[in-house]
Amino acid sequence: MKHAVVIYEGERYNAVEQNGQLLLVDGALGQINRLVDFDAVQWLPPLAPTKRPRTILALGLNYADHARELEFKAPEEPLVFIKGEGSLIGHNALTYRPPDVKYMHYECELAVVIGKTAKKVKRDDAYDFVQGYTVANDYAIRDYLENWYRPNLRVKNRDTCTPLGPWLVDAADIPNPMALALQTTVNGKVTQRGNTRDMIFDVPFLIEYFSSFMTLQPGDLILTGTPDGVVDCQPGDVIVTEIEGVGALINTITNTRSTVEK
Repeated sequence: MKHAVVIYEGERYNAVEQNGQLLLVDGALGQINRLVDFDAVQWLPPLAPTKRPRTILALGLNYADHARELEFKAPEEPLVFIKGEGSLIGHNALTYRPPDVKYMHYECELAVVIGKTAKKVKRDDAYDFVQGYTVANDYAIRDYLENWYRPNLRVKNRDTCTPLGPWLVDAADIPNPMALALQTTVNGKVTQRGNTRDMIFDVPFLIEYFSSFMTLQPGDLILTGTPDGVVDCQPGDVIVTEIEGVGALINTITNTRSTVEK
């Protein structure tokens, strides 16, 4: 099932996809069953209020071709950084590009949503701890990078720079998350293609690795990195990051700060 969180007529709802529309299933006033069109709502990151991410873990250079693209050796151990929830925005939202920036690019990533407390999980049991999957677009501003191997806060933890969604797809509906095609288009032109099978560190490995030294909680996110094919994005560009079976996440770049601070 595909789950969403949306605002409709000023109220927040949990919703599910039904025959090309959104079925609003509950809101502040309780249970509801109402079908609305996709363009009638404001999309939020598809995370339940009771399962907000305590921790967002993001992988760098987790595809060998992307490491080569950036002229770096592929890591022998996961290269990980932490993100704050404040960077997350929803489907069809705007991402702000500062006026002094020379190079800002998208990163199409499979995002793993943890479903139950995970501590010292073995690889063979890792998928039992996954609630589902969504699409992340983890923008990077390369101008601000202090060290390619340690992305700093201004590069990877900016307001509006991590679109997420539109759907949270149940893990049961993704039989093999390690064989999903990824694609990014900029203004309708394909600029990035890849497949999750090419990850250096796959999802079971990452859950085992992280849970070996820290406790993962329901709602925590793991952003699994991007393949090669990143390009600079300019104000007005419409970016679609899409993952097979998970969804197509639409985002637009703006250079007007006021449009993202409403």
